[in-house]
Amino acid sequence: MFGLATMLAIATPAIADSPLPPADYANVQLRDPDQEARAKDLMGTLRCLVCQGQSIADSDAEMAGDMRSLVRKRILAGESPDAIRESLVSSYGEYVSYDPPFNWLTAPLWLMPLVLAGIGTWLARGSFRRRRG
Repeated sequence: MFGLATMLAIATPAIADSPLPPADYANVQLRDPDQEARAKDLMGTLRCLVCQGQSIADSDAEMAGDMRSLVRKRILAGESPDAIRESLVSSYGEYVSYDPPFNWLTAPLWLMPLVLAGIGTWLARGSFRRRRG
């Protein structure tokens, strides 16, 4: 029983990606340097949904490759990076973007650092006052 569970745990990363070849433009640059630059700029701002800590430009995950291919194909077709971003956000949610817009849903994301900095300042100030007294 233990041997089977161990083998499955070890084999899971090996079967995480499919045996299919990568998408057409996943690892191939566009011929036009301006189009490739726009694609790379956009890919650097999109989060890999598998890795979560990497952009799709940096990730080796299969899904990131599929997203890179999609971005390059749409740039090649003449679509604007903003339109591509909107399409991906509507498909995957705001989490796909490293720079989510400010709205009522993302407000805690934007405001929490300010709140925590304020609490930290208040605590530090109180600590310094006690040391003086």
